[in-house]
Amino acid sequence: MTRDPGRDVSRRQFLIGAGTASVSSLALAGCTEQSGTTTTGGSSLSGEFKMTGSSTVYPLAVEVINQFEAENPDVTIPINRTGSGGGFSNHFCLGNSVINNASRPITDSEQDQCSQNDVTPHEIKVASDAVTVIVNNDNDWVECMTVEQLAEIWREDGAQTWSDVDSSWPDEPINRFGAARTSGTFDYFKETIVGEETNHTSDYSATERDNEILAGVQRDKYAIGYFGFAYYADNQDTVNAVSIDNGDGCVEPSLENARTGEYQPLSRPLFTYVAESALERDEVAEFCRFFAEESTNQELVADTVGYVPNTEEEKERELEELDSAIESAQ
Repeated sequence: MTRDPGRDVSRRQFLIGAGTASVSSLALAGCTEQSGTTTTGGSSLSGEFKMTGSSTVYPLAVEVINQFEAENPDVTIPINRTGSGGGFSNHFCLGNSVINNASRPITDSEQDQCSQNDVTPHEIKVASDAVTVIVNNDNDWVECMTVEQLAEIWREDGAQTWSDVDSSWPDEPINRFGAARTSGTFDYFKETIVGEETNHTSDYSATERDNEILAGVQRDKYAIGYFGFAYYADNQDTVNAVSIDNGDGCVEPSLENARTGEYQPLSRPLFTYVAESALERDEVAEFCRFFAEESTNQELVADTVGYVPNTEEEKERELEELDSAIESAQ
């Protein structure tokens, strides 16, 4: 299978590029996951297994896959950005992918769907994120917004113009760019900003591709969008990030503010889920161990990708639980 071309270019290129995440994605839907083969000794792991899920976790997963495949050249891991929910419902819980990345925990309904197909997910926390609200560089009226103001913009039947939110702001339409409903980022933003009892507006450009959100805000003075911090971190000169006031003053999105818990309510954990039955395959088990090990890698997680690494305590807990699942599977 052809290697994902996004993994052979710079991170900036694949984050802002408009191409598909993986040339294998066309064959992903409806294709049952095939068993890999594993030989013994040295770095002789071999096989192929598919990864789907969150576009937020995607850049971190790509970097981890690159490193793992460099050390294990006979292992191939095609990856496709489907959104957290899209990955669970259309691929992982149907047995069509072995691993699904997610920017929020798996839901009860997704657990039920997996169970109906004899798929038991094992959760691994791989990093933390700061969901970032962005506006156009020519926007000179917004530097900080309250949670209530954000909710007014993003709820159903909410503000239509900027002046609806604050009378001192322009009487111009708000043009919104955000995550698709299959995205974990959508679920998290709706829960923490819009509220569980209120609908997220349908009057926005929805996409699984964060580079499209970025491009939409870049070209429109009256636009607003939201996505994971990594996509802002790599494009800080092209858009402005909005600080969030959760009642204790304005706090800018940053790795440090996410790490300390000051950036609320938009700090969140990021996950990957592996089908427990697949852990009987050595190449899958060793990749999952590798992902957990790399979750504390400051250079990889923070400097290269732009997320908050796990603590050593978190890593050890994830590895302990993973090893127990591997032992049960094998």
